[in-house]
Amino acid sequence: MKALAIQLATSAAVVVLALAGYHRHVVRPAQRVGVVDLAEVYRAKEQEFARLLARGTTEEERQQAQALARRFAERLPTALEELPRDCGCLVVLKSAVAGHAGNVVDLTAQLRRKVGE
Repeated sequence: MKALAIQLATSAAVVVLALAGYHRHVVRPAQRVGVVDLAEVYRAKEQEFARLLARGTTEEERQQAQALARRFAERLPTALEELPRDCGCLVVLKSAVAGHAGNVVDLTAQLRRKVGE
């Protein structure tokens, strides 16, 4: 009888630990959502590009502005792929989220740093 009680207690402890680990490492990260305001990042980069083009009077300055736009276009897809891995969450566009919950993290600033803004 004593051995049965010990086995039951041990089994219950293992189940509780397994459920706690599952909740911490599987359920909770799946509930976290990262949002990115991609339109805002585009607008800011577009304004910077337009400013450089308007200010650029020489062909070299225009080429530098074109290079800036090209680098941005190359970095953006990579940065968007890295965001979910970095935060360990699902990343969606900010415009796709209605309301604001406690588990929503704004990753727009992190995206700006990644694309070199």
